[in-house]
Amino acid sequence: MHASEKSGLLDQVINFTTVFLGIMIEAVPFLLLGTVASGLVEVFVRREDLIALIPRNRFTATLMGGVMGFTFPVCECGVVPLTRRLFKKGLPVSAGIAFLLAAPIVNPIVLASTFAAYGWGNILVARFVMGLLTALIVGLIFSLHEEPFKMMRAPAPVFGGSGEASPVGGGSALAAQPLRVKLQTAMRIAADEFFEMGRYLAIGSVLAALMQTLVPQSALLSIGSGPIISVVVMQLLGYVLSVCSTVDAFISLAFVNTFTTGSILGFLVYGPMVDIKSTLLFLGVFRQKIVVYLVVLPFLVVFLMGIIINLNFGW
Repeated sequence: MHASEKSGLLDQVINFTTVFLGIMIEAVPFLLLGTVASGLVEVFVRREDLIALIPRNRFTATLMGGVMGFTFPVCECGVVPLTRRLFKKGLPVSAGIAFLLAAPIVNPIVLASTFAAYGWGNILVARFVMGLLTALIVGLIFSLHEEPFKMMRAPAPVFGGSGEASPVGGGSALAAQPLRVKLQTAMRIAADEFFEMGRYLAIGSVLAALMQTLVPQSALLSIGSGPIISVVVMQLLGYVLSVCSTVDAFISLAFVNTFTTGSILGFLVYGPMVDIKSTLLFLGVFRQKIVVYLVVLPFLVVFLMGIIINLNFGW
């Protein structure tokens, strides 16, 4: 092996290590936040209380799931364990999927970072609207499944044919315990969730780092100038880069002068919903076939919205 080849291989190894550690360091705190939220939900949210809050109407329940994302400051890593816990508490599948897809975009931290990057304007508003609308559409599509509980990998609550949770189950056995015991239990659950979901995050981060190391970004960016192909390229870039939704708005600024508005929004909406590491995390909750749908359906919806923006609006 020539010295230049050794040097090139060493550069790739260094680049892979840097990217991998960057993704992990960026994602782990948010996965931890999500698992802590999951533990708190398990201990302090009673199944009966959650079911009582869920509207019986399929559309309203799904919309509620999307809007819930505004109240939880979790990104695409932390939202997965929290959603799984909510499923076990009785949240309908359609509402849970809407929450899973919307939360990384519509939560207050991401909205604040988008405002810091772009200010108040079309990008901020369109990102929020497109994220919520995509989550709602995909959630409603999944609500048509006749047996939603069969989408899950692990045993899940009993759901009715319409996707609504059946009002079964009793109160928490911890109800009479002191607060200290409840918090200890919540943290123990969070630790178990963190290590279980962490393996998927690690595998996803390795794949994302490999993609960024072996596939030159220039190969993608060189074909991204048209109103249609640019949307595809930026969505694929968002999937491959696997950047946390709390910082992706600042990364997208580098493409503003060379890419269409629809493609920038495709990056800002699809990337936080679905990327390499979150796809691996999905596998810890859903069956493989359902994960494929969770990757493809949001891609198609965001793609169509991006094209509509490029062809009809002069932003």
